[in-house]
Amino acid sequence: MLMLWATAMTAIADNSLTSLIDTDFNGKADTLTTAFISQFLNQSKGTFWAVPKDQSNRDAETTYIYWQQAHAMDALIYSYERIKSSSPTKANAYERYMKAWYNNHANNWYHDNNDPTGFLNEFTDDMCWISLTLLHLSEALGDDRYADMAKQVFDDYIEPRGWADEKGFWGLPWKSTDNGRNACTNAPGCLVSSKLYLKYGDEKYMETAIKICTYQLNEMKTKLNNDGRVENPPLTYTQGTFAEACRQLYHITGESAYLQTAIKVTTYMLTNGSCTYQGILRDEGPSMDQSIFKAVAIPYAVNMVLDEKVPLSSRKTFLRYLQTNAKTLWNNLDLSNYPKVYCNYYWGEPVDPTAVPSMGAMTSGVSLMENVARMTIKLKEAEEAAGVPEVKDKESNGVSKMYSMDGRRVAEGTSFHDSLRKGIYVSNGKKVIVK
Repeated sequence: MLMLWATAMTAIADNSLTSLIDTDFNGKADTLTTAFISQFLNQSKGTFWAVPKDQSNRDAETTYIYWQQAHAMDALIYSYERIKSSSPTKANAYERYMKAWYNNHANNWYHDNNDPTGFLNEFTDDMCWISLTLLHLSEALGDDRYADMAKQVFDDYIEPRGWADEKGFWGLPWKSTDNGRNACTNAPGCLVSSKLYLKYGDEKYMETAIKICTYQLNEMKTKLNNDGRVENPPLTYTQGTFAEACRQLYHITGESAYLQTAIKVTTYMLTNGSCTYQGILRDEGPSMDQSIFKAVAIPYAVNMVLDEKVPLSSRKTFLRYLQTNAKTLWNNLDLSNYPKVYCNYYWGEPVDPTAVPSMGAMTSGVSLMENVARMTIKLKEAEEAAGVPEVKDKESNGVSKMYSMDGRRVAEGTSFHDSLRKGIYVSNGKKVIVK
C-alpha cells in the first residue's frame, strides 16, 4: 500500500498538476466550515438542522432529515482530516460531534424495536448513504466499530433486499415496500459493497458490487444510449457516486472498462449542459434532497483528480473545473455578517437575503471547498515529496492572503502570527510556514 501511494505521489508530481492550482483554498475551507458548524450543527447531538439555528421552525423542519445527515457529517469528516494535525483542539471538538452523530443514529426517524443498530430505514438508499459515512468515519478516527456497523447494516438490511430480474440482472430496490430499482440506490449500494470488500477482504462483497454494477451498466446501455448518464435526468449525486464505484472496482479487479466508465460518467457530470449552467454545476432544485446532491458528487470528482491511473488530460480537465466552481462560490459569498455565511443553490449567484438558508445548499458548498482544499493539499504534498519546485499562488498578485484560526482573512499589516492556524499559507505569492 505504501509503495502504491509513493508511486501515485510521484506520478502526480511529475505531471505538474500543481501548476494549474492558482488559489489557496485552505483558509477558505476553514471559513465556510466554521460558519456551517455555527449555523447548522446541533453540537450536543452531532446532527444538523435543515435551516439555521435561529429559525423558529428548525426542529420541525429537521424531523425527517436522515440521509442528508450522512453528507453533512461527511463534509465535516473531510474538514477533520484536513485540520486534525494542525488544529488539535478544533479536531477534538469535531470528534465529539462525530461520536454524538453516531450515538444519535444520524437523526434516523424510522424506528423499529427489532433493530439493534438504530440505522434501519425503509429506504434502502438512505442506509447506503449512512453506511458510506460510517466507513469514512472509521477511516478518519481509526476505529473499526463504525465500519463494523456499516457492515452489519449492509449484511442485515441492504443486501437481503436485492433481487434479480428475468434476465438475471441483480440490483437493490428503492425501499422495503417498493421493489422498483433505481440509480440513486444502486450507485451507493455498489460503492458500499466495494468499500466493504476493501476493508474486510470478503469475496462476497466484491461479487455483490460487480452484480450491482452490471445491473446499472445494463440500465445505462439499454435505456440511456450509454452516453455517460447514470439516470435521466442526470443528477450529480448518482453521476459522482457511480463513477466512484466504478473507480473502486477498477482498482479491485484491474479491469480497465470500469475506469473508462468512471471517466466517462465524471466527464458528463462536469461538462454536459444537463448538469451545468454557464460553466458551473447547475442548481438542481431547492428541496433538501436536491440541494445536497452536489455535496455527494464533489468528493468523488476530486478522487478522480488524485488517481494517477486516470489519464492526465482528464485529471487536468476535472481540476480546472472544480477549482473554477470553488472560486465562483467563494466570490459570491457574503462574508459581512460572518459567521452567518450561506451558500446558494447555484454557486454562480449570491444567496437571496430574503430567503431562508438551506442546510443542503450549505453542505454542498462546504463539500466543494473542503474537497478542493483536500485536492490541492494532496497535490502539493506529492510535489514536495518529489522535490518539484514550488508553484506560486497566481491569485495573490502580490497581495497578502493570510487566514486566522477560524478561517477569516487577516488584514494586511496585522500582527497575526499568534492567531494563525498552523500550516501552509500564501503571502505575496510565497508559502509561509506557521509552526
